[in-house]
Amino acid sequence: MFNQWEERYQQGKTGWDRGNVSPNLNYWLEQGLLKPCRILVPGCGNGYEVLALAEQGFEVVALDIAATPIENLHQKTQDKAYQIELVQADFFTWQCQAPFDAIYEQTSLCALQPEQWTDYEQCLSRWLKPHGKLFAQFMQTGQKGGPPFHCDISTMRNLFATKKWHWSTRHESDVIHSELRHEQLFLLEKKAV
Repeated sequence: MFNQWEERYQQGKTGWDRGNVSPNLNYWLEQGLLKPCRILVPGCGNGYEVLALAEQGFEVVALDIAATPIENLHQKTQDKAYQIELVQADFFTWQCQAPFDAIYEQTSLCALQPEQWTDYEQCLSRWLKPHGKLFAQFMQTGQKGGPPFHCDISTMRNLFATKKWHWSTRHESDVIHSELRHEQLFLLEKKAV
């Protein structure tokens, strides 16, 4: 898995990279739903959201399996007084030092093979504090195959089951990746069980 993503960065085959901050992050911030805290950005890529969060006073941990985006972020942040920890590691083996108040999940889930989704959900749950918030953008492609994989909302509700997660109502955003791809936004809270 590591080689696949690193190779794509090395070859410039990063069609998911917008080149700037996702409007979805701006949505969460403008609505006052995401406020400075200790936050994880898994699958951070080139880290536009990481930088935007750090500029607003968040303590950010940026995690990616590929070395190139982590190095790119290091170059952008080395002279800044941001609270950013850069981690190049596999989601499934990484051990965080302390749980997070929030996780910004944008494109990691849809990039993983669906048979890995249960393990990823368990990672997210393990990484969050009780009552921690998951700012989720579930990719909608309406197509089989991927990545990105279609994150059917009924499948997501089964994956992020109500015994562990409290679901908000759907949040509206006008972010469209292409004619066939868009994200549905949900704010999930980890229950104290």
